[in-house]
Amino acid sequence: MQETFTRQQQYLFFGFILLLLVPALLINLGLIPFIDDEALRALIALEMDLSGNYITPTINGEYYYNKPPLYNWFLLLWFNAFGSYEEFVSRLATIFCLLGYAATIFYYSKKHYSTKFAFLNAFFLITCGRILIYDSMLGLIDIAFSWVTFTAFMIVYHQYEKRNFYALFIFTYLLTAVGFLMKGLPSLVFQAATLLAFFLYKKDFKRLFSLAHITGGIVFLITVGSYYLAYNQYNSLETVFNTLLFESSRRTASSHGMGSTILHLFTFPFEIIYHFLPWTVLVVLFFQKSIKSILSADSFIVFCLVTFFANILVYWISVQVYPRYLFMHLPLLFTSFLCLYFQKNQQTVQHRIIHIILGILCFGLLIGMFAPLFLEQEAKISFLYLKVLGLSLTVGGLCWLFMKKKQERLLITVAVLLVARIALNWFILPERYVIDWGTPVKESSVKIGKASKSKPLFIFPKTLMQPTNSFYVTRERGEIFRFKDTVDSPDDLFILDPFHNKKNFDYDKKGEMMVRYKELVFDMADNIRRRQK
Repeated sequence: MQETFTRQQQYLFFGFILLLLVPALLINLGLIPFIDDEALRALIALEMDLSGNYITPTINGEYYYNKPPLYNWFLLLWFNAFGSYEEFVSRLATIFCLLGYAATIFYYSKKHYSTKFAFLNAFFLITCGRILIYDSMLGLIDIAFSWVTFTAFMIVYHQYEKRNFYALFIFTYLLTAVGFLMKGLPSLVFQAATLLAFFLYKKDFKRLFSLAHITGGIVFLITVGSYYLAYNQYNSLETVFNTLLFESSRRTASSHGMGSTILHLFTFPFEIIYHFLPWTVLVVLFFQKSIKSILSADSFIVFCLVTFFANILVYWISVQVYPRYLFMHLPLLFTSFLCLYFQKNQQTVQHRIIHIILGILCFGLLIGMFAPLFLEQEAKISFLYLKVLGLSLTVGGLCWLFMKKKQERLLITVAVLLVARIALNWFILPERYVIDWGTPVKESSVKIGKASKSKPLFIFPKTLMQPTNSFYVTRERGEIFRFKDTVDSPDDLFILDPFHNKKNFDYDKKGEMMVRYKELVFDMADNIRRRQK
């Protein structure tokens, strides 16, 4: 048997992977209740819909300053298109962005390399550990933002190669404006770092002072300035910009101290490898004598690495970094990995190490497919034996291919990982739904929202209300769930934290609401009166 697929077999296998992608990304996508970051995005979109004010984001009716509203507008389009504010719709927007991001990686990779290379590069993003088993299941902003940022990286290189400098600066600054209206200042930092590093590398620093660059800057200012001009009609801009500056600086050494920063400098590379396994094992390919000559022969790879290191430095010196902040850098790294992997000599020690690790992973996952048969599960899994049989046979067949088709092991591992995600969807997510604290948080919030529909409901002062609770209550009541400083009527209902309020107030308890933060329980109460001392 040949060690590689024929052209027809390769395209059939591509189709097989694409078929696996549908159940892998969609099964039980909306099952688990929102975490707070998801609920925050959805709540802002919901309050925009209820208030009719799409310019100034709010939470519980109060101005929200941490992020501009573009992603909330995007979410609102999805909610209105589906006529639903369910978790599935919010996360489906993430899936759309993930697939768009992967398609963009494929498009630009195909300009330089084979279809197989481009396909793998796109699926390295989808199947790296952090995205496959976490972020692709959540309705967060980061995949969309990373898609926009990565596209800007690619335009810099390809328009420079065409010597089309007006297109380079105008389109990248337009995308920078889109990114700014999603997450604020980080988008400008990426643009500045990329342009500075690339033009210095090209020894074309004077291009940064060209009319084309000035035109791009004007495009950015007009785009972003138009939004803030509209914002200023509703609220002062001073707090907005102060907050954006604070959000960008609070993860630096000035906020966390030099000790934590120095420790982070040493641990950060290993964190990248850990979070984006299994594909980061390909980093061993950098440890070979011919590395410099291999990389320098490919100008696109040089650009990817220059851009990667220029931009990753921002996070390397920032202490509080979440893996999802790094998604725009992954294709830059994976492209260089694949370039090294597909060099003519694929029999190096590094290649053997990679194949051994991926083989252990694939055969380990094959054994893991039988685990649901032996675990005591609180969630009832329908057709358990049939699902286990189907998944184990599929992974077993892929493991057989892994041994026989040595030149296709990366593709086969991608397929195994997607089957593993299907197993997670079927066996792990229902169990998590049963035991996760987020489930009673959602259920109690929905119950409070429904039970209070006939009366005014407010948040009592100094109650640390969480976005998850606020979202579900707001969605059920169909009106913004606000704070209120005074008790104007004994019939007014309030949500309050009994730990902080029972010492000073008496009230009639009407219900309970679970809260994610420290797994607290808040009371719903009326007839609130100050206790006599």
